[in-house]
Amino acid sequence: MDKDKSIKLFEEKTIRTHWDAEQEQWFFSIADVCAILADSVDGRKYWSVLKTRLKKEGSELATNCSQLKMQSADGKFYKTDVANTEQLLRLIQSIPSKKAEPFKLWLARVGSERIDETADPEIAIDRALETYLKKGYSRNWVNQRIKTIEVRKELTEEWESRGVTDKWNFAILTDEITRAWSGKTTRQYKEFKGLKKENLRDNMTNVELVLNMLAEVATTDISRQTEPETMGEHKRVARRGRSVAKAARVQYEQETGKKAVSPVNAKNLKGIDT
Repeated sequence: MDKDKSIKLFEEKTIRTHWDAEQEQWFFSIADVCAILADSVDGRKYWSVLKTRLKKEGSELATNCSQLKMQSADGKFYKTDVANTEQLLRLIQSIPSKKAEPFKLWLARVGSERIDETADPEIAIDRALETYLKKGYSRNWVNQRIKTIEVRKELTEEWESRGVTDKWNFAILTDEITRAWSGKTTRQYKEFKGLKKENLRDNMTNVELVLNMLAEVATTDISRQTEPETMGEHKRVARRGRSVAKAARVQYEQETGKKAVSPVNAKNLKGIDT
């Protein structure tokens, strides 16, 4: 989970966000906000019409908005119109909505939360815990999931420190890790669980989370030891890391008679202590 590019929830609806550490402010996807405030199925289309109207009215809001690459429903990243808190407050005035006032309070709370989390990272963990519990996951599963977030962050920071910064290379290395212990690429794994745009880790059982976490911990430690420099070397490290988890999976299945990789997804996981 990338804290700088994350998903915020307003009344259980998602808003893509980006935290700019240099400017110390949030940027929000305008299309997502429009979809919520206007109860529109197509927030992007609503914003397009609204932007045209604002330009005709001479509003600077439509021309001053920035663009950032954000992940769309198809999993790809596209340039998206974004606005900071001040710009959003002005935008809200142009959208007749009963949700305007609650949304303003939500914006204030999001800003406050980020300041709190910067001062005390444990608060961010507590909020993530609360969010998963509200979604119906069992506490046992949530505790495991929170740990995987920490492990994943250590791995991505290790990759970045070794010069791997491109998101596509992240995806390639993640596939290298996942393929051996699970027998599937990330895409095949999601198809196996009946997923589309959903987060794969949010749909893993405890056993799957543990094995994936073991693969990532091993990869991180091996990388720190061998200090890879090229993409080829990073791939070899990832294969070594995944072999540790694969061995654990084989032994688990031999000892328990159960399959480690399961088609179970979040619909089955919620409320169930797996």
